[in-house]
Amino acid sequence: MSAAEPAPTPADGSTAQDVPGAAPGAAPGAAPEPGAAPSASGALPGPDGLPRCPWGLSTPDYLAYHDEEWGRPVHGDDALFERLCLEAFQSGLSWLTILRRRAGFRAAFAGFRIAEVAAFTEEDRTRLLADQGIIRNRAKIDATLANAKVLAGWKPGELDELIWSYAPAPRPAPRTLAEVPAVTAESTALAKELKRRGLRFVGPTTAYALLQACGLTNDHLAGCARRDG
Repeated sequence: MSAAEPAPTPADGSTAQDVPGAAPGAAPGAAPEPGAAPSASGALPGPDGLPRCPWGLSTPDYLAYHDEEWGRPVHGDDALFERLCLEAFQSGLSWLTILRRRAGFRAAFAGFRIAEVAAFTEEDRTRLLADQGIIRNRAKIDATLANAKVLAGWKPGELDELIWSYAPAPRPAPRTLAEVPAVTAESTALAKELKRRGLRFVGPTTAYALLQACGLTNDHLAGCARRDG
């Protein structure tokens, strides 16, 4: 989660250049958005009085995502493909941009069903580049389509098995946002392996955000009501 969402160019919210940044899961370790707590903050009380990671308190969208999704185990090739794609689309943008367009992404990309996306045609690509419900970034769209074609050739469950094989050993709970890393040895190795197998737009930061968001590592802060529940 970046300190502020980059100025959009054009109206779809995409940027001219993607910069390595905090993906959804990496939000805790990055500079907070306006109104959020500083990175030195630990868990803070939410609207119901329960303590939560500070990044989850800045908007209702983040609160729901923090409480209901972030850090919960995700399995299934299609489900993980969706997360991988959305993490890539988020690069250089605020995760809030992605959250608020997720329904549009799902509609545009056939629910991120790998076999269906792999069958997309040039007409589909043209449609996606004109779809205002998603981030109309040519490189990210092309990477999504190319990755689907690669994954369509994998065995059922192979993506799930590969990603979960990089789950790190449990470590002490971070006490503040500043203690949450943006990259780890596991995310670097996962990104390298995914690239070796032909996947695009998957770097160590994006891979670590995936590990956090999909429950492979628990980066809810110590004291956060959602850390163990």
